[in-house]
Amino acid sequence: MTEQTDGPLRAPAQTTSRRRGVRQLLAASVGNAVEWYDWYAYSFLSAYFARQIFPAAAGQPLIPLLNTFAVFAVGFFMRPLGGLLLGSVADRIGRRGALTCTILLMGGGSLLMAVLPTYAQAGLLAPVLLVLARLIQGLSIGGEFAASTTFLVESAPPGRRGFFAGFQYVSTTIGQLLASGLTALLAVLLTADDMNGWGWRIPFAVGAVIALVGFWIRRAAEETHPAQAGLAAGRRPPLLEALRRYPRQSLLIGAVTVAGTVAYYTWTTYFPTYAQVNDGFPAADALLAGTIALTFFAVIQPLGGMLSDRYGRRPLLLVFAGGFAIGVVPLLGLIGSSWVTLLLVQCAGMVLLTGYTSIAAALNAELFPGHVRAAGIGFPYSLTVALFGGTAPYLATWLSAAGHPTWFPYYVAVLALFGFVVYWRLPETAHRPLDPGAGGRPL
Repeated sequence: MTEQTDGPLRAPAQTTSRRRGVRQLLAASVGNAVEWYDWYAYSFLSAYFARQIFPAAAGQPLIPLLNTFAVFAVGFFMRPLGGLLLGSVADRIGRRGALTCTILLMGGGSLLMAVLPTYAQAGLLAPVLLVLARLIQGLSIGGEFAASTTFLVESAPPGRRGFFAGFQYVSTTIGQLLASGLTALLAVLLTADDMNGWGWRIPFAVGAVIALVGFWIRRAAEETHPAQAGLAAGRRPPLLEALRRYPRQSLLIGAVTVAGTVAYYTWTTYFPTYAQVNDGFPAADALLAGTIALTFFAVIQPLGGMLSDRYGRRPLLLVFAGGFAIGVVPLLGLIGSSWVTLLLVQCAGMVLLTGYTSIAAALNAELFPGHVRAAGIGFPYSLTVALFGGTAPYLATWLSAAGHPTWFPYYVAVLALFGFVVYWRLPETAHRPLDPGAGGRPL
């Protein structure tokens, strides 16, 4: 009798589990895509609105672009605060509440940029409001990574954390694709004067509207925080408990992130601008190549996550860091020959980069116990991204303006070599159970 009833009972349970997993992935991914669309729209549109907000200096045409990338970096320095504050919200009241909060902040920042006055209209108020909008978005995106990372990994069934974590960068890349694709489409449909004059506002307005859609979807998500979901009797941790009780894990997240964030922002965000500034590619051609490469990047993320579930996180990280340490200088040296070469170089870098991006969420979440997981990830991760990832476009542009464009690839290679050493000594976490408790155990 037992054998006759086990099958029918097990099948509905498996179906329910699969449906729950799909719902959780959609709730995390759709909202995350909206968040990152709003965040990345700035970088793709900066070349168009730079002169509207910052006046050009005589004989220095790169000054407005440098200023917009400086604001790009300023937004990054709000991310540690967002990771700490909103990560703490996720640990204290639940992941879902933090995720709905982050998307509202991001939509508000995007709306402010859509209606931003120009320097000619408002003088210094224009760049001040631009900085304010970017600070709001920086606060949001810092909390977004912390909350969505924990939400995705905690939603995963046993043995599938890497696969679920891969969707963190699938949705991130979809948001980036939407921003890049819409910018490229507008660049084709509008004249240069229209794009520089008012066309750049359209993607920001779209971002504000779709943020409301993401907010609605996230409200229906199922809570994954152990205490808030009723799975454990938890307590509300103090704001700095993760840093105080788990300093080694906090430092480890920073060390793991350095190479990954510089490579990521170089290859997925700054690459079109690098091709324009250093190799003379037209903006539309560079954006088109970037859009195709990002599509390829999104497709291969779950594959990287599945490989890490089977073989571990360390092998993929070592391939990523070793490949960039050896290959970044020759790869960036090749992009000037043709558009096809530009595309192939960017896709080759995307394959290597997947060794980091597809498993970053899983690895980070596996280092902390559940009661401080979001804040524990959010602050050290976002601080490292601010110091290294957020400054990468500005540093590369500054070196080009100073007459040293070839120095930046060596900077990336050195940080990748540092990452290789860190990953070599990293403990393997792929097959450990995810710690949901309030005590936790140091690595």
